[in-house]
Amino acid sequence: MGRKPRKKDALDYHAQGRPGKIEVIPSKPYSTQRDLSLAYSPGVAEPCKEIADNRKDVYKYTSKGNLVAVISNGTAVLGLGDIGPEASKPVMEGKGLLFKIFADIDVFDIEVDASDVETFIQTVKAISPTFGGINLEDIKAPEAFEIEERLKEELNIPIMHDDQHGTAIISSAALINALEIAQKKIEDVKVVVNGAGAAAISCAKLYVALGVKKENLFMLDSKGLITSKRDNTDKYKQLFQQDCDDIPLVELMKGADVFLGLSKGGIVSKEMIQSMAKNPIVFALANPEPEISYDEATDVRDDIIMATGRSDNPNQVNNVLGFPYIFRGALDVRATKINEEMKLAAVRAIAELAKETVPDEVNQAYDELNLSFGREQIIPKPLDPRLIYWVAPAVAKAAMESGVATEPIEDWEAYENELMKRLGLDNKLMKNIVARARKNPKTVVFAEADHYKILKAAHMAMEEGICKPILLGKVDRIESMIEEFGLDFPDCEIIDPREEQHRKKRYEFAEILFEKRKRRGLTQYEARKELRERNYFAAAMVETGEADAMISGLTRNYADTIKPALQIIGVDEGVSKIAGMYILMTKDGPIFFADTTVNMDPTVEDLVDITLLVAKIVQRFRVKPRIAMLSYSNFGSTEGPHAVKMREAVKILHRDHPSIVVDGEVQANFALNEELMRDFFSFSELSKKGANTLIFPTLSSGNIAYKLVQEMSNAEAIGPILLGMKKPVHVLQIGSSVREILNMIIVAVADVQTRK
Repeated sequence: MGRKPRKKDALDYHAQGRPGKIEVIPSKPYSTQRDLSLAYSPGVAEPCKEIADNRKDVYKYTSKGNLVAVISNGTAVLGLGDIGPEASKPVMEGKGLLFKIFADIDVFDIEVDASDVETFIQTVKAISPTFGGINLEDIKAPEAFEIEERLKEELNIPIMHDDQHGTAIISSAALINALEIAQKKIEDVKVVVNGAGAAAISCAKLYVALGVKKENLFMLDSKGLITSKRDNTDKYKQLFQQDCDDIPLVELMKGADVFLGLSKGGIVSKEMIQSMAKNPIVFALANPEPEISYDEATDVRDDIIMATGRSDNPNQVNNVLGFPYIFRGALDVRATKINEEMKLAAVRAIAELAKETVPDEVNQAYDELNLSFGREQIIPKPLDPRLIYWVAPAVAKAAMESGVATEPIEDWEAYENELMKRLGLDNKLMKNIVARARKNPKTVVFAEADHYKILKAAHMAMEEGICKPILLGKVDRIESMIEEFGLDFPDCEIIDPREEQHRKKRYEFAEILFEKRKRRGLTQYEARKELRERNYFAAAMVETGEADAMISGLTRNYADTIKPALQIIGVDEGVSKIAGMYILMTKDGPIFFADTTVNMDPTVEDLVDITLLVAKIVQRFRVKPRIAMLSYSNFGSTEGPHAVKMREAVKILHRDHPSIVVDGEVQANFALNEELMRDFFSFSELSKKGANTLIFPTLSSGNIAYKLVQEMSNAEAIGPILLGMKKPVHVLQIGSSVREILNMIIVAVADVQTRK
């Protein structure tokens, strides 16, 4: 949660511009009269007739299959209580926003003025044909239980009251991992649950389903321990009554292994935490103030494993870890309900994901350096992009296995790729490269290993089985950073080329440089001096085969980093021009941009060489290049030196290399839009399928273009990939992120493999 937002900031956020947080956006063209006649009258009659003949066709011709209703009557809104349906609308809109951004599910929020159970149920049933699923929200207990039970029985679409099951699913995943860390068996632990509302009862049910024994679970409400000797407890609380006299919370906490709080802030003392068993597990989930603060609890127990509902503490139990992906999986197999098997599948998927290496973008989002599974990481972070393709498939499989899926998935790899595409995470190209790299990892030398980002990326690549690192830099600094950040580099060489112990090797490498540059004014003394510099030393390691590839450039400008590699390694046979290329990972697949880093104003001949070089490298990525020579002109529509040189380069390519799909000069919007190309330039090969490789007339246009696309579309950029070197050398952008460096390592290893 961090700092509590000021009242004015919160009100301004909701009121300024278009009021509220969500809007409806058309998903089909609507600009012409023809479009409108298809969208509405008379064209709309056709899908209506098809659906009338076959009700299931509603999923084919409408948005029902990806549309969820978020429905509330406003009787239990956040910590505000019964504030009515109108006052609940900002929360319901917010829930709709979360569904969309985390799982690409469309939402209509519906606020129902009905506190009576029967009226509410009948209202929801009456509108249910509109939706593929229903998320019940902020309905008070015990009415929430009856409403959900009845609707699940009487409707055949996925229904879930997230206030109950969301917290239960996320905290259950946390419990599984906390018990593993605490080295305790679930069937042996004593659990104290303070609170007996919808969420608490749902949590207790799921804990029992996972293996907690009912006799070991003690639930308290505002009147004390729920026991068989109490009158007027509802049937839901009676599930967890103990056959004993009332026992106060302070006594129950003694020797307890697990505390779950879903009650109110400040009711648990330090003394209570102190009295718990070894390695106590404390889930203090009251919001905004936990039953005991994280700082207070950790102050008295250094062996505690703790979670709260707050984002400023480790282990935030946040329902957004679950509900978007549970509904995603349920909708995608057209499940008739969300059952216990599906919820348990979500629990286990979330728990397993917490043990995986945390991506750098998650570290960055939470301003952390090295998140990893442990006491402060028992569940994933809410912004972890992998949740959609971990949890949704697990839920979908459970729906199929439990017999509630009506449209089973057959190709799971295709489904996973579809999920990633929904959020712009389609990294099929990178997945293939990673898989290839893991099969045959290579030795990569890092010239700037005394920088944290390089060290972290190298460690991640080593852990992933992608490369064997050699670290160049100040040895004491590198070793200090390894210890400080808990990194482990077993059997890894750490070399400072300036140290005396490497003098012999330095002189051997200097002879290589001297032989190559002695007729270019370089003396032997100067060669030995240059080899004290890490980029020269790294390049020499690659040249002699002591390393397979080289990564550098994080802290040095591009030209200074390339120079040592060019002097020691040189360009590939038959290459007259090196070039720089970026890969932009878009929702529609990868797009290759060149030249973006090397050639300022290439000639016609340079452009031909660059295009051939890029085509060769794109093919190494197992992608068939479809190349557009870009300009401000379309096939001679405008004259000018840059347009003419692109046109002339295309002529040469068509004449000498007819097997390459290349055309131009052409404007970028036409190049990427085959429909536009078909309408205006049907003679072009690019009218059959849009370009995936873009060649720019100048370095400035290429550099500007990829940076604009990257920033404006949030597309992931991989590069710059240096093309044309005799051996794999890859130069980073100054200030690259850990993820960008890791991607470059993967590309470098794949480069080694594809050359061989």
